[in-house]
Amino acid sequence: MENKRDKFTRIAENRTNKIIHMVELLGNCSNKRVYDYTEADIKKIFGAIEKQLSLTKSKYKSNNSKGKFKL
Repeated sequence: MENKRDKFTRIAENRTNKIIHMVELLGNCSNKRVYDYTEADIKKIFGAIEKQLSLTKSKYKSNNSKGKFKL
């Protein structure tokens, strides 16, 4: 039977590798000979990614992820 640590490792590695792959694919869209985009587009894309990354990272820093008050 898989313990909690092994399950976390298996799932986190898989999801992290998927995210890295998708970011690499997003980088392929930077080819100006194939795609047309503005600086505003880039700011919007990376702003959204950075916002979600920050929100997700904060879940790991807080034991009280439900937002309930605790002394």
